[in-house]
Amino acid sequence: MYRLVRNTRHLLEITDQLHGKGVTLQIQNLGIDTATPTGKLMLTMIGAIATFEREIMLERQAEGIALAKAKGVYKGRKPSAREKGPQIMSLLAQGKSKSSISSLLGVSLSSIHRVVRQARI
Repeated sequence: MYRLVRNTRHLLEITDQLHGKGVTLQIQNLGIDTATPTGKLMLTMIGAIATFEREIMLERQAEGIALAKAKGVYKGRKPSAREKGPQIMSLLAQGKSKSSISSLLGVSLSSIHRVVRQARI
C-alpha cells in the first residue's frame, strides 16, 4: 500500500475512483476491504499513519542535510552538464549529433536538450 500512494488524500482519491468503477480495494495481508465502513476507516487510518511517517522521515532528512552542510560535509551533486554547456553548443555548431555529444562528454540527452533550450532563451 505504501507504494500505491504518496499521501492520504491521494489514497482516498484512488479508492473513490475505484468505487466509481464498481471495484473495491482489498489489502489481503492487513485484512482491509473498502467495501465495508470498517475497511474504509482502517484504510484511512493506515494512510494517515503512512503520511505521518513519510513527513517525519523527510523532516529528519532535511535536518541531517542541514547539519552536514553546516559542517561542510554535504556539498550536493556537482552540476556536470551546465559546466559543459559551451562545449555542447560548440560541438552542436560543428554538426555533431546530440547522441554522439552525450557519449563524448558523458552527459545525458535530456541535459543536452536542457542546455540547448537555455541557450535559446
